[in-house]
Amino acid sequence: MALDLSLHPCFNKDTRHKTGRVHLPVAPKCNVQCNYCDRKYDCVNESRPGVTSVVLEPRQALAYLDEVVARMPQLKVVGIAGPGDPFASPDETLETMRLVREKYPEMLLCVSSNGLNLAPYAKDLAALQVSHVTVTLNAIDPAIAAKIYSWVRDRKLMYRGEQAAEILLQRQIESIKAVKAAGVTLKINTILIPGVNDDHVELVAEEMKALGADLMNCIPLLPVAGTPFGELEKLSVPEVRDIRTKVAAVIPQMEHCARCRADAVGLLGDDKSAELVTVMQAAANGQLDDRGGRPYVAVATMEGILINQHLGEADKFWIFEYDEIEPKLVAMREAPEPGDGNLRWRELAEMLTDCHTVLVSGVGRKPRWVMEQTGLRVMEASGLIASAMEALYRTGDLPAAMKKTFKSCSSSGCQGTGAGCA
Repeated sequence: MALDLSLHPCFNKDTRHKTGRVHLPVAPKCNVQCNYCDRKYDCVNESRPGVTSVVLEPRQALAYLDEVVARMPQLKVVGIAGPGDPFASPDETLETMRLVREKYPEMLLCVSSNGLNLAPYAKDLAALQVSHVTVTLNAIDPAIAAKIYSWVRDRKLMYRGEQAAEILLQRQIESIKAVKAAGVTLKINTILIPGVNDDHVELVAEEMKALGADLMNCIPLLPVAGTPFGELEKLSVPEVRDIRTKVAAVIPQMEHCARCRADAVGLLGDDKSAELVTVMQAAANGQLDDRGGRPYVAVATMEGILINQHLGEADKFWIFEYDEIEPKLVAMREAPEPGDGNLRWRELAEMLTDCHTVLVSGVGRKPRWVMEQTGLRVMEASGLIASAMEALYRTGDLPAAMKKTFKSCSSSGCQGTGAGCA
């Protein structure tokens, strides 16, 4: 199917009041810390990048998209823009795009990245017919860039200062070249930071034009309290206009940016995120699941208060429904007898078809794989069931302090009988 690339409202201002877009917030991790960024996950009152009310998993995002499509027939664009960087969570990003492309072949797909880890996935994006990519690049001089970024995490190593800036710039250039080689339309976002890079933007534009960028978006800094740049003064409207006029002589400019949230939905300038936050919460809670609804959470627990049993150790599962006061116990289900290998996990998954998540203190790799093939999410955690349920309902994820990683079914890792994951 031929896609009409002119429908993207960010790349064509004539369609911004006609074409709707939705950002699916499936990428919570970030590999670069910008000195102007503060990512929040539960704020409906701020409209800026890095903000979302819910983090979704790929299938939850598809269920949410189904509901948005039903409500907004003008929706033509599906994007991923965080709340972190899409390629700090590449598996979630690509899986979401695959699901959307399969079900909605007519949709335009786009992604917005800092470019650090984008290049290895340029061919994947092209294969998925991702038509538009945005890279945020704020400087081509490492000495300037070093003032903008607190740190850069590249391949599990943390860098700071000019070394971080040099690595980031090298990766960004590689990503831009790879995206253009794949035939994808490319936009460059540059944050205008007074006293830092505002006199440097024309050089950025010239370099980006030479690399083949199609469009540039010069965005004035929005100071965010609590960040290193939180006390800076915003550039005046005439100052921004002057920069854009100069840069427009080098490369076409986007001048209608709405500083979209990571969960933006609707038309540019008429965002519906606040109106649809409960729909996103329902998607995160499994209530929009396209297999008929999965409103419950199954927990491996000894007493119904704490998450404190390994998947294979539990002889029964407590089934809870979210409630604002405290989780509501709706059922207790006996686990299949041990000893049947993968068959046991398939039987358990069939027993939990009305649950979207299973909370356990530990799980082996094979049982997790078998159960997640059925659409169940298996999460390792410790702590209060009530706290976990609240977090899952509000954000679709668990707090970092509750998450744990099971190592192995040996005496060093498993506190159960040792026979549960046979």
